[in-house]
Formats: sequence, C-alpha cells, structure tokens
Amino acid sequence: MNKNILYIAIALIIGLGAGWLIFGNGSSDTMANKDISEMSDQHDHSGESADQMWTCSMHPQIMQPEAGDCPICGMDLIPAEAGAEGLAANEIKMTENAMALANIQTTIVGNAEASDDDGMISLSGKIAANEENNTVQASYFKGRIERLNVNYEGQQVNRGQLLATIYAPDLVAAQQELITAASLKESQPALYKAVRNKLKNWKLSDTQINAIEESGTVRENFPIYATVSGTVSEVMAAQGDYVNQGQPIVKLSNLNSVWAEFDAYENQIALFNVRQKINITTNAYPNKEFEGTISFIDPILNNATRTVTVRATLQNRDNLFKPGMFVTGKVKGATQTMENTLTVPASAVLWTGERSLVYVKTNPNEPVFEMHEVTLGNRSGETYQVSSGLNNGDEIVTNGTFTVDAAAQLQGKKSMMNQQMMQDESAMIGDMEMSFSDAFSSDFDKALPSYLKMKDALVASDASQVSAFAKTTSEKLKAISTDDLGTMEKQHLTKSIEMLDAIANNDNLENQRAHFVILNENIVPIAMSIENSTNYYIQKCPMANNNKGAVWLSMEEEIRNPYYGDAMLTCGSVIDSL
Repeated sequence: MNKNILYIAIALIIGLGAGWLIFGNGSSDTMANKDISEMSDQHDHSGESADQMWTCSMHPQIMQPEAGDCPICGMDLIPAEAGAEGLAANEIKMTENAMALANIQTTIVGNAEASDDDGMISLSGKIAANEENNTVQASYFKGRIERLNVNYEGQQVNRGQLLATIYAPDLVAAQQELITAASLKESQPALYKAVRNKLKNWKLSDTQINAIEESGTVRENFPIYATVSGTVSEVMAAQGDYVNQGQPIVKLSNLNSVWAEFDAYENQIALFNVRQKINITTNAYPNKEFEGTISFIDPILNNATRTVTVRATLQNRDNLFKPGMFVTGKVKGATQTMENTLTVPASAVLWTGERSLVYVKTNPNEPVFEMHEVTLGNRSGETYQVSSGLNNGDEIVTNGTFTVDAAAQLQGKKSMMNQQMMQDESAMIGDMEMSFSDAFSSDFDKALPSYLKMKDALVASDASQVSAFAKTTSEKLKAISTDDLGTMEKQHLTKSIEMLDAIANNDNLENQRAHFVILNENIVPIAMSIENSTNYYIQKCPMANNNKGAVWLSMEEEIRNPYYGDAMLTCGSVIDSL
C-alpha cells in the first residue's frame, strides 16, 4: 500500500513537471515574442521622429545631420538637443533650466510711458571735503619740532589750540635783540620798534613780546597755535622734524559744509545749470532727502570717462555727511518724453566704458539671444532712453543680463568681454590694399617655399627645424630690393623679417609659435597682394593666440595646425584662397 502511494506521488510530480515544460515555457516564449514585438514597434515609432542633429561642444553654432568631426576644431560632435536648430554667428541658445536657475527675464521694448520720474535725471556721486574751507597750518619760523600735538587724520582741532612746540635758534637770537633794544628804547626808539615788529611777523603776540621784555629771559621753545577750527585731513610733519619758515605742519578741513560731486555724461551737459535745485539721498540715511543747489559745473570734460563733474554745496552742521560717502542726486532736467522715444530698464544695459549693449531675444518661441549695441539718451529714474540700436517691439533681457553675456563669452560669441569676436576675420589678416611690383612679387614668391617648410616644422613641433627654415626665409626676404616699396608695404616686410629673426634665434617652441602669429599678420597680407605662381589657402585656428584666432598659409586644403601640432592637429578652417 505504501509503495502504491509512493508511485502515485512520483507520477504526479513527473506530470506536473512535464506540464510546466510544455505550457509554461510556451507562455514564456509567447511573452518574449510579445515584448520583442512591442520593442520593435517602439523602435519603428522613434524612427518616425525628426532626424538627430549633431553639434560641437566648443562651437555650438555647428549643426550637422550626422555624427562626425567638428569642421573648426576637429573634436567629435555630440548629439544636439531635440529640436535644436543652427544659430547665426553671434546667437546663443540657453536651456530652459539655465533660464530658470539664472532667473532670466525679458521685456518687450515699447514707447516711453509717463511716470512720476518723467524729466528727472538721476546722477551718482560722492561727498567730498569743501576745498574752499581747507586751511594749512604752517611754521612761522625755522626750527625743530620738539612736540607735535596733532598725530592722526580725523582729529578735531579748535581755534587757539596748541598744535606744536618748536625750538627756533633764530627766535632765540631775536629775543636777545629785544632785551638789548629795550634798554636803549629811550635813545633809539626806532631800533626798539623794529625789533618788536620782527617778532610780530613771526606771529608772537604783544603779550608774549611784553613777557620776554619784562622778564629779560630768553625762551628757547615757542608754541604754534591753530588759527582756525577744523578736522585734520593730513599730518604733514612729524615730531623731531626740522622745518623751514612757512613749511606746512598740518592740513585742516572745516566740514561744516561739504561738496556733493556727481558725474554727468557728455550728452547730459546741456540739461544742467548753476543754481539748479538737486534732491540728494544717501545709503546712510535712506529715508531722508536733502535739497541742494548746483554751484559748479566743471568746464573740462574727463576724456577717460566722458563725464563732467556737477557739484552742489551742502551745509553739514550736524556732521551727517562724511567725505567719501556715496550719494544719489535727482535733477529736474529740460527733457520731455516723446512718442517715438524707446525706453529700456537700466538693468538691461551693459556698459563697457565706451559702448552700451543689450541682449535681444531673436526667436520668440525659444531662448535664443544676440547682443546689440545701442545708443543711449538720458536716464530718467530707472530707465534709459534709446535713440538707436533697438526697434519698437524687440524683446530684450532685463534680468540676468550678465548671465547671458557670460554664456555668450563661454561659447565664443560676441559679448561684452569678448571684443575680438566683434571684428571680422578679415581684420585679423589686414584689410588694407598694398601694391607691389612684378619684380618684388617674383622674389617674394621664391621665399614662400621655405616659409611653408617652417610651417610644417611647427606642425611637427620640431623647434630646431623651425629655426633653420625661419633663417632661410629671412635671408631670402632680406635680399629683396625695397627701393620701390611704399611706407605700409615696407613696414609689413620689415616686421616679417623681424619676426623670422626672432623665430630663428629662439629654440623654445611656444615662443616660436607666438612670433609666428605676428609673422602671419604681416606676411599673409603681402601674399594676398601679389601675383602668386602657386595656389595657397589662408587657414585660421580660432583657438590660437589666446582664443583671438590666428592665420597661416598652406598649399593643402587639409588643416594641419602649426599652432598646436598633434595636440589639436585638425583645428581650424579655410577662410580664403589665393
């Protein structure tokens, strides 16, 4: 009986195992086939989407439909963002995340609207000491400072206060003359009077002179007293110094009145006049407004900042204003807001010291920006009037402008800090017309093969060969007659020879490449101006010369970079051919 039960159990286990193998595995295969089918469907669906674009991480303006190398620097292209499109030369595109993190905001430019600040011109400035109240306390006689009672700037001095004690040998002799003349004043009154006047000229009072005369004793050390009250702005002598008659000891400033000096731009000069009211606020007292009157407009323009100084005199009896304190002034100018005047928020403008710049959103549906140079008019409150550079309806960056500019700079696009990108490539190789004779052209053409060998040696990073071929090229250029050359032509040839000699006498590869940059700035324009017997390509590496770019001549269209060699052999592009 037990054996039958055992047999039945074994048969049941075998049956279950067979059933799983038949039905379970088949189900698994079915599911697998289903998964593969779904994956295939998904793959086919993705294939129906837009073609993937590829770009360069260092040159995002490059957009190609398939993977490969960047035509500028030779780096491997990377997948571009979905929907990314090619950008103009100086456009930059930012991601939505970058826009959100930097809190970049834009505003559509429109005509000026009336506000409480219409006609108010805002100026920035500082508090300065009123130089009309400055006084220099000097020594009235020659001697040695035995004691100086004023030691630091900012010290308060009252009129009649003892400033210093001086030992004066000449004064000692004059006292002896007084004592002698006093005994003869009955017989020689003129002599007596002359001696007293001499002491008075040294600022001794009648009381001091009488005391000397009555005591008959010579005093060696004499005091110097302050003739005015004020604050020490400069200590001009030290204890123990020998001073001459009239030499300054201390400079005092009376701060009961101070100057508020503002910088006004060149195009604002006509809006100000003397005796004009100005409202002044400070960071120290933000809830207080002080009224002043313009007392001076500098007749000389500062060439560095293109501004003039506008000054107002303020009473300062409570010592609220401290020299050096920043202040803001608002003046009601003779300006009117016109219908065709565009205004932009002050936060949108980047000022380089010479030009004013804004970033315009060129694509209304995507975060694509481009820098524009604008001409500003007057500032009214927190807005600028724009006379050129923008159109009504343009969308500009008003918050996060520096972040957008930094992104442009990192991408090598035109930006506030990247002035070089604002120049055409032709500016680097010279945009001037030069004229050369047939004889010069023939002789110069014969020097180019050794130049090309020098370029190839730079590609191979062989400093000794670079020096040798530079010397050969220099010798060939020196043999050319320069009698019929103009001033500009001769300067380019002379500079080329100078750079070749520098390369020939230098065995440092990096220094040779640095001189090679300047050599090409002079030799390439010459090659562009002559009749060449061979076809040449002008090639450019945008990363050489500290990312300013540099050019060279080559007989092959293929890029072989002499500025980096194997480190970045194919970085560059052909920009012209001869």
